[in-house]
Parts: sequence; structure tokens; C-alpha cells
Amino acid sequence: MRAVVQRVTRGRCTVAGAVTGSIGAGLVILVGVTSSDSDGDAEWLAKKIASLRIFADDDGRMNRDVREVRGAALVIPQFTLYGDARHGRRPDFTLAAPPAEAEPVFESFCRHLAAEDVPVERGRFREHMEIELLNDGPVTLMIDTPRPPGVTGAAPGGAKGGSGGGQ
Repeated sequence: MRAVVQRVTRGRCTVAGAVTGSIGAGLVILVGVTSSDSDGDAEWLAKKIASLRIFADDDGRMNRDVREVRGAALVIPQFTLYGDARHGRRPDFTLAAPPAEAEPVFESFCRHLAAEDVPVERGRFREHMEIELLNDGPVTLMIDTPRPPGVTGAAPGGAKGGSGGGQ
């Protein structure tokens, strides 16, 4: 699984003119799913995101997680996070799980995040969504779930690890 996590002062998802999810301060989380992802990946990612210390404490240091600031999460299904644009002009989305496989894992992630005491609002699968947010900081992180044992090779974006220019 892959998530892009953005700290926000507010976020909203609209589908066909109707608001499907809206939050004040908290996190907007774009979530991509591959065919090899499971409930275990969803649980790991939810616990990781719920515990990220990316909110300011009284001294202005990033020492608080979303629960400590009584924030919420707006979670958006985003298959394009697994788009590969290294070749040609049209991204290849073959690494993204088909919707019938991805939706249950996405819903599992949302359930696990809610179980971590994070209020969860959602976007909608298979719908054209309009996402509005006010990024705070900005603080934006990309998180991939760990690879299963024995899986090797380049990450889906072409990254191969090693020393990489300050990354």
C-alpha cells in the first residue's frame, strides 16, 4: 500500500455536488492499493499514520500525533499513486489493484484507522471526486508498507535504494 499524508487545517471531498466527507484540522490521506496488499498492510499503515508525530506541541515542535490534537482523517482512494510514468506519455496503472480488490483493502484501512481513535471521513470508490484542502505547513509524507520477505527489486517508482542525493 502507498499513502500520501498531508497535514491540513481543513479538507473536503465532493462527488457530483454532494459532500462525501469533510474535516477540520487533521490529515488528508490519499491511499493506493496493489494486488499483493492485505488486511495486514492496511492495519500496519493505519497504525503508522495514526502515530505520526507531525503536529506541533506547545513549543512548536512536531511532537504530537493526530489523536493528541483531536484531529480527523479524510481518506481518499487514489489508484493513480501507483501510476508509472517512466515511459511514454500515458501513465501505466498495472501496479494498481483492480477496484474489486482494492476497495475491501481501502475499507479495511479506514476501519483500522478508526480503531486507532481517529475519526474517519471518506472519498468514494469509482467516482470522480473533487478534493479541497488547506495544507498546513506544508507537511506532506509518502509512506509505503514494508515489502514482504523475499521480495526484491526496484520500488514501483524506479527507486533502488542506496545513497540518494539527500533522501
